[in-house]
Amino acid sequence: MSTDTQATAQTQTEGGLSGREQQVVDQVEKRLLVGGRWVDAEGGATFEVDDPATGQVIASVADATPADGRRALDAAVAAQADFARTTPRERADLLLRAHELLMERQDDLALLMTLEMGKPLAEAKGEIAYAAEFFRHFSGEALRIDGGYQTAPAGGARFLVTKQPVGPCLLITPWNFPMAMGTRKIGPALAAGCTSVVKPAHQTPLSMLALGQVLQDAGVPDGVVNIVTCRDAGGVMEPLIRSGDARKLSFTGSTKVGKVLLEQCADKVLRTSMELGGNAPFIVFDDADLDEAVAGAMQAKMRNMGEACTAANRIYVHDNVIQQFGEKLSAAMAQLEVGRGTDDGVQVGPLVDEAGRRKVIDLLADATGRGATVLTGGEAPDGPGWFFPPTVLTGVPGEARMAHEEIFGPVAPLTPFSSEDEVIAAANDTPYGLVAYVFTNDLRRGLRVAEALESGMVGLNQGVVSNPAAPFGGIKESGLGREGGSVGIEEFLEIKYVGIAM
Repeated sequence: MSTDTQATAQTQTEGGLSGREQQVVDQVEKRLLVGGRWVDAEGGATFEVDDPATGQVIASVADATPADGRRALDAAVAAQADFARTTPRERADLLLRAHELLMERQDDLALLMTLEMGKPLAEAKGEIAYAAEFFRHFSGEALRIDGGYQTAPAGGARFLVTKQPVGPCLLITPWNFPMAMGTRKIGPALAAGCTSVVKPAHQTPLSMLALGQVLQDAGVPDGVVNIVTCRDAGGVMEPLIRSGDARKLSFTGSTKVGKVLLEQCADKVLRTSMELGGNAPFIVFDDADLDEAVAGAMQAKMRNMGEACTAANRIYVHDNVIQQFGEKLSAAMAQLEVGRGTDDGVQVGPLVDEAGRRKVIDLLADATGRGATVLTGGEAPDGPGWFFPPTVLTGVPGEARMAHEEIFGPVAPLTPFSSEDEVIAAANDTPYGLVAYVFTNDLRRGLRVAEALESGMVGLNQGVVSNPAAPFGGIKESGLGREGGSVGIEEFLEIKYVGIAM
């Protein structure tokens, strides 16, 4: 981080938020949304939200208790029958209004997101547009919920197949994409006719609370979307999962927490969607366009400061080109401007908290201790905030921790390979299987490797796979189910078969 950027961060710490920043924070409700009303948590409890660029407290929001969570679920249950009876067109129009409001408020919502989680303002604006697109996409899917009618193979009866909303849902969203992960879950739930209780991450509650205001202004009926913010996620959500009154859980977060939630869901056999951890391989063959591959690596690695489950976590480069690729990638990474996300020209913001930065530092120390070489970056700066510079390592051995754990930071580890079979085996040597990236100018090789990789998604000569119109999700320990695409709404629908005697 440059001296000027450090000085700016220090001034921000001493002087507080700017006038516009304070206004944007002040206009967001800080209470719980339950049954269409904004209410205080039981006992008036609150917790603080920090700006990760400065460590400064920017807001205090309601800290829900288990009793608050129960009231939110009761509201969702009470609203379910009426909302399920709304027409597909009514639900589609509601989602379109919410899409329009998100885009109208894009600047303020982006600034709010930057303040609470750190990503640069331009990237935050991009997330708001991405989040809004889920509402527009699922407004169309609401109109395409289908069924079937057929003659029984032996005759004498007819099969009528229809789809109905699964019922009240529990939606748990992460801090790294606080708006888009909300709309990716709320969108299909509303399109299908499901009510919900939403629990955002404690690091980034303001974006979800702002989304609650958007949904209210769009005309979502009381009790259809309820929002509970809290520090004790397990204490608040486990009783709701085990109650049986909710019929669906959708969770985005770590595999460790996802496994705990799956065990809890088994008690009442809840439908589940799980978007969990990743360990994405990024493979560069020696026939690839290296400039294209570097550009793809920058997208796949540096989106959201590397704090993404889709981030390129293991970069495998063919022996013949690894030196050239490493030089090009290092040059591109070294040019990135690090600083507070609200400052002009900043491309890399802080990590979300101290624990996140400490993990990156520990993983880097482990890799260099095992023989890896730092090509650029590698040292956390002094000063306020949880900053870490874009870093490239080469010669990272397979036994290094970062070869097996999510880095969740701006560190790109390079490992050489010599053959197609070798790199496929290395890429698949992980319990995770969310996404993989392949760069080659040989179409046959690209398709062959894409089919062999054990992942739910593959980026072939592209560094970004996320799209509201495409099915997002992984295999193995990276999750269950899919979000987005034409199948995303199916996660919120139950199939009902009616046999008709003739």
